[in-house]
Amino acid sequence: MRAVAAPAPLTAPPKPTWEPKQQEPSYPWLRPTIRIRLTLLYGGMFLIAGILLLSIIYMLAAQALHVGTELPFTLLPGSKIQLTNNACPALTPGLSADQANAALKACNGEQRQHALDTLLNRSLLTLVGLSVIAFAFGYAMAGRVLSPLGRITRTARRVAGTDLSRRIELDGPDDELKELSDTFDDMLDRLERAFTAQQRFVGNASHELRTPLAINRTLLEVHLSDPEAPPELQQLGKTLLATNERSEQLVEGLLLLARSDNQIVERKPVDLAEVAERAIDQARAEATSKGVTIRGERAVAVVQGNGVLLERIALNLVQNAVRYNVAEEGWVEVTTELQPGQALLVVSNTGPVVPAYEIDNLFEPFRRLRTERTGSDKGVGLGLSIARSVARAHGGRIIAEPREGGGLVMRVTLPV
Repeated sequence: MRAVAAPAPLTAPPKPTWEPKQQEPSYPWLRPTIRIRLTLLYGGMFLIAGILLLSIIYMLAAQALHVGTELPFTLLPGSKIQLTNNACPALTPGLSADQANAALKACNGEQRQHALDTLLNRSLLTLVGLSVIAFAFGYAMAGRVLSPLGRITRTARRVAGTDLSRRIELDGPDDELKELSDTFDDMLDRLERAFTAQQRFVGNASHELRTPLAINRTLLEVHLSDPEAPPELQQLGKTLLATNERSEQLVEGLLLLARSDNQIVERKPVDLAEVAERAIDQARAEATSKGVTIRGERAVAVVQGNGVLLERIALNLVQNAVRYNVAEEGWVEVTTELQPGQALLVVSNTGPVVPAYEIDNLFEPFRRLRTERTGSDKGVGLGLSIARSVARAHGGRIIAEPREGGGLVMRVTLPV
């Protein structure tokens, strides 16, 4: 028989770049807003027009002074010079006619240049003053023109907090901004109807799906409690009870996924370190049975949100890290950290090598590594989908990246 070559050992793929959440600028008034750009545009146009106008006036004034200040006379030899003031120091008694004519021309040129310099300086000061007034006036007018956009932005921010009852209802002329406002209001009407229908569906599904599963569980538990039941029936009952429990988990996961897609309205201070500790306590028994060690330092990191949903994020990540681990000497590291403007929850674990191109599939419902649908007893395939949905509802995000040597590093970033 021909020997079969052993497969090459798997190597960890290159780690993708993870970029933390962009911080808000330290000086928000320096943002290149439309108002600032309009101000710079109109102010810059005024400044350029003023410089061109000043240059033209200067050239015309220079030409007029050059023509108008030429000497209308010439001193002849033997002419007597009598000074009436000291405006021309070079013109002194005893000069010849040629010297006196040269002194008069030089003095006239100095007077002309002095007049042009005075005109230029005063014109520049006037231009600077008018530019300041033009920029201020342009800023005020741009703010007045763009005030409807600010109103639309404020309404959109309130809507982002699930306050879908808000409307812009912009008054004024029937212009482009009024058309934009009316279109936005129509979109909000459709969104409100859609979200209301979704909430009704979630409420109805919560009742309609839980009730029969609870009845099935009760009936199975009653039959299993019968000591006279044959072993085959006992085994069948346990199998059906496990299947029913899995269906209950699936229903709960789907309902939680549907609810967590919305923004969190009521927010309270929640410490991610405390949330992580509770999740670890719930997963410790399973980790001990699988021989997985849970470690890591958890610093205080307080965020605004829903404690139950945030605990669900930590629990799902820790459970996945425990279940998808190596058979021997596996570990899970859970850390929390407070950074400028955001809090960070990191769950790392040993495990199989995960290709970078399959990372996005892990967050899809009912998807697992290298499988299209769930097909094991490790869960219902909604853990990471729920975690991502809850993180988005809190204004944060969750990012996964392969760990060198196998396993994953899950980073949850939440605003503080």
